[in-house]
Amino acid sequence: MTAHDPALSRRTLLKGAGALIIGFSLPRNARAQSGAAAGFKPGGNDSFAPNAFIRVAPDDTVTVIVKHIEFGQGPFTGLATLAAEEMDAAWSQMRAEHAPADVKRYANLALGVQGTGGSTAIANSWEQMRKAGAAARAMLVQAAADAWKVPVAEVKVEAGVISHASGKRGRFGEFAEAAAKLPVPENPPLKPASDYRLIGKEGAVKRLDTADKSRGKAQFTIDIHTPNMLTVVVARSPRFGGKVASFDASQALKVKGVVDVKQIGSGVAVYANGMWPALKGREALKVTWDDSEAEKRGSAELIAEYRRLARQPGTLAGSHGDAEAALAKADRVIEAEFVFPYLAHAPMEPLDGYLEWDGEKAHARFGSQFQTTEHQTIATILGLPPEKVNLETMLAGGSFGRRAQVSQHLAAELAMAAKAIGPNRPVKIVWTREDDLTGGYYRPLFVHRLRGAVKDGKITAWSNTLVGQSFFLGTPFESFVVKNGIDATSVEGANEIFYEVPDFRCEVHNPKVGVPTLWWRSVGHTHTGYAVECFVDELLQAAGQDPLQGRLAMMGDRHPRAAAVLKAVGEMAGWKGSAPIDGRARGVAVVESFDSFVAQIAEVSIGPEGEPKVHKVWCAVDCGVAVNPDVIRAQMEGGIGFGLGHALYGQITLDGGRPVQTNFHEYRSLRIHEMPEVEVRIIASTEKPTGVGEPGVPPIGPAVANALAALGHGRPRQLPMQGGTV
Repeated sequence: MTAHDPALSRRTLLKGAGALIIGFSLPRNARAQSGAAAGFKPGGNDSFAPNAFIRVAPDDTVTVIVKHIEFGQGPFTGLATLAAEEMDAAWSQMRAEHAPADVKRYANLALGVQGTGGSTAIANSWEQMRKAGAAARAMLVQAAADAWKVPVAEVKVEAGVISHASGKRGRFGEFAEAAAKLPVPENPPLKPASDYRLIGKEGAVKRLDTADKSRGKAQFTIDIHTPNMLTVVVARSPRFGGKVASFDASQALKVKGVVDVKQIGSGVAVYANGMWPALKGREALKVTWDDSEAEKRGSAELIAEYRRLARQPGTLAGSHGDAEAALAKADRVIEAEFVFPYLAHAPMEPLDGYLEWDGEKAHARFGSQFQTTEHQTIATILGLPPEKVNLETMLAGGSFGRRAQVSQHLAAELAMAAKAIGPNRPVKIVWTREDDLTGGYYRPLFVHRLRGAVKDGKITAWSNTLVGQSFFLGTPFESFVVKNGIDATSVEGANEIFYEVPDFRCEVHNPKVGVPTLWWRSVGHTHTGYAVECFVDELLQAAGQDPLQGRLAMMGDRHPRAAAVLKAVGEMAGWKGSAPIDGRARGVAVVESFDSFVAQIAEVSIGPEGEPKVHKVWCAVDCGVAVNPDVIRAQMEGGIGFGLGHALYGQITLDGGRPVQTNFHEYRSLRIHEMPEVEVRIIASTEKPTGVGEPGVPPIGPAVANALAALGHGRPRQLPMQGGTV
């Protein structure tokens, strides 16, 4: 199937006669959810071509064509729920599959390209998929009314059964062929929320991808094996920016199963008849690296440089009043500095991709998170017109931001490897865990320097200077995200805060460092949430205020949704202050990210070796209409585990420019017995749905840090909390 051939695309999606495909147009009016998402919004186009989203087959199954990649966060289930609700389908009928790469049909309305990120999957599909379902229902009902010679208004649909008071009954599949010949309604009416039977209902649906994943039936890129396929691993420079000076492949070519060795743009590729000989061949390969342009600084040197920069004026990112004047004349100034290390995404399935081409056309298969740019990258490198390249999105074993690449380096490496070996030899490129952890594209290292003034029990001044890399500066996406010298992803959550402070200032430095960086689950909020929520807690403590009630007082009535989750989590935990009881203390934090509001309270003690022990976390979330409560709850629980593990243990350390950590024995994750009990409350809302994949992460670190302070151990100034080194 070609990416932009409407006729061929339609035939492929039909998969046989008698099917019904629904498509329609909607204005591209959804907005990006954060600076991360805004980077992929080209603008200038207020509409998009009709998109085919629903397939009703003769066997009565309803397949939702999902434009977002499914790597565990739930879009297969979420988008299918939206369609099924309006169709009045039975959940047992529902299926889901990835859409082909086709930006004309499958653009993410928040991003402007086909892609997944910024917790936008449900948010940008909320109206689109419901209208697709409503249109499908209307056409099926019309087809049934025509066949039965009855008025449309008398036809009912319930749980996938179409019926009439006369006793006539039929299922979707019976009317699919006739419905496909009818015009698509331009603006079908949508259900009122009072009629929902799937959206927002606990236990109403089961995840569509769970069964196949649980029994090993689901196919991932790493599972692909085709005739004549070569497995490829690449030797890359141990320092970022290093280049191949020369290489000797003689010993590598002696390894049984190694077919060839080629230099490509990212390093030296070893081609073999399987993973084991590819790895052994790479071990035997001798490469001399040119480090003349490589980054040679280590973490200690970078942190020292960042600390110096944090004491110098930066680019103004947000202000009101005159924070510097207020701090200069304040009787008491409190200062804090927080250091955040590089972090790897470390998804369970590292990067991999499959590509076959014959010199005239190509077919790629991998867990593509940004289909539009990766499709274009492959076509460009292979010298093919885009319509001659097909990109098939596979299930992926996690991402946390890793597969959404500004540089498109995986797609580029895949295409370069295929081109170097020549046509008619399918290649599967695989990154090992060591490749993943030492390969860069980390959450940037950041330093925050905060200063605050307290007087008469109130916070009167606040100044924050941030220092860290931008992953947009110097890229084609700079103009979309960097405004007035400010990278939105660097300062989101810090340049504006919930709390009313008379004099406020936020500045940023984005130094150039040779380490490739990338968004990481919850992007800027990973560090701004920690710094802001730890510092406001410290200032409230100095002002003699209760951490929870003090936050609410500073919010006033300006942030009702943030206040609501904060009040809710306090009720859930029975908040009576942060003072320790029986060796345990509680800390609180609240963060808005991707238009969702999450408050968390963590109950913490200190273990026998001085390590934090998190016993329970209470979490309240307002993400607008809760489409799938079970998925939302799972994402909050997963985000808490992910965020806690990294706050406690996660770090990538550079020594002379080389990453030190190589696998999970050094890049420590949260163990199953360390996962706290988690209680989640979803706040009822009539607002449009917002993100849940990322917002559960930012509050957990500061909640734990604030509990540690209540225990008398102070808020950790440098992460990770355990085993942190520079």
